[in-house]
Amino acid sequence: GGRLTFGTPRPQGPAYTTLGDATRRGLRRRLTARLRTGRSMRRRRRRPDQRTPRFIAPGLLIDQRPAVVEERVQIGDWEGDLIVGARGRSAIGTLVDRTSRYVRLVHLPHGHAAQVLTDALEALVEGLPQPARRTLTWDQGSETARHDLVAAWFSEGVYFAAPASPWMRGSNENMNGLLRQYFPKGTDLSVYTAGDLARVEQLLNTRPRKVLGWATPAAVFTAKLSC
Repeated sequence: GGRLTFGTPRPQGPAYTTLGDATRRGLRRRLTARLRTGRSMRRRRRRPDQRTPRFIAPGLLIDQRPAVVEERVQIGDWEGDLIVGARGRSAIGTLVDRTSRYVRLVHLPHGHAAQVLTDALEALVEGLPQPARRTLTWDQGSETARHDLVAAWFSEGVYFAAPASPWMRGSNENMNGLLRQYFPKGTDLSVYTAGDLARVEQLLNTRPRKVLGWATPAAVFTAKLSC
């Protein structure tokens, strides 16, 4: 299994305001490596109009999603993405319920090609109660090229955020940041077992969250499921 150190988050670095380096007119890699994100320099991203469509079947954009999803009053509206390992060769799928912040992790020990992810998602979604399968909102990545199949498992469909717009999946982006405490960047994520992922799910789903009035995601998910 993987080498998980539960409950031991990445040490916090010095305050952001102290990281400037006047002699080099930027942030030192030596210092920025200590930030919680572990990212020394921000990657350059292509403009949305320079990106190539990755889907054979057209996808539905987030503005076509049912309006009630924005209100966070029901469970079953999920945001999804991958956290990627060293050199993009390994990954773990992440699903977060928008209302309860309940997280499910998708075990991908054999890569994250479109069909591999589709098969793994099917196995996970089949284990969810039917009322908890309403919508899925994902990043526009090539791993969801078979979204036409995935849509059949969610009663109100699969939707995609605009290119280069991670804030449209804010709950998922925040959760991915928390997950990096257990699955660090630059490591081989394929070494983690399904049991490792289940233990991290348990830790995060039973952690009281301020956004939930200090309730746990598991408690909110269960309460909403019974409504």
